Amino acid sequence: MSGSSSGAERATLSETMMTQDRREPLFNTPLPPLLAVASILLPHLLMAGASDATLYELALVPAQVASGALSGLLTYNFLHSGWAHAGLNAAFALAFGAPVARLLGQGIRGTVLFGLFYMMCGALSGAGHVLLQPASLDPVVGASGAVAGLMGAAARLLDRPGQLSSPLAPRALSLAVAWLITNLVLAVAGEFMGLGRVAWDVHLFGFAVGALLVSPFAALAGKSQTH
Repeated sequence: MSGSSSGAERATLSETMMTQDRREPLFNTPLPPLLAVASILLPHLLMAGASDATLYELALVPAQVASGALSGLLTYNFLHSGWAHAGLNAAFALAFGAPVARLLGQGIRGTVLFGLFYMMCGALSGAGHVLLQPASLDPVVGASGAVAGLMGAAARLLDRPGQLSSPLAPRALSLAVAWLITNLVLAVAGEFMGLGRVAWDVHLFGFAVGALLVSPFAALAGKSQTH
């Protein structure tokens, strides 16, 4: 049911972005990623006593989505398999969400755009998982697809901070390749690494969706496009 990778692997992938934001103290972190963090941690706290049946109903179950029950594409983003899972997603939502929030703007309009972008990345990455495994009854939980979307968007800000670069720009492409390799390793060895069954395809779909979807969202925010 896990949708996250290990802290060490994600730390390697985010080192460049964390360095870029190192000058910003925590209290200057934009509001949108803080709201994303709240959407991860608070529901996990509130759902701590929920029954397995309730969690299954709210999780992303591919066979149910394929049969027309689409709510799981949204609700699975707010569920996590444990505090480690929730904490990792929250930390990386904060790290990768900050530059995306600055791109989209930090007022009401920017906050709404960030929220829509974040949820669309989660829903579309979940839809990708359903396309690959339409008959599966295994539940998937976690905001990893949405967070991976923030990572994909942030990757396009690495070559020209504050401005979108091409998805094929050197640093953006390097992060994409590293993310691909990491998740291929997780697909093969995740259970042996003690991570359980990792929804690696959700991670990859999320990254790709975020990298592509950030362009129209940046346009809606009135920001310049690829240079």
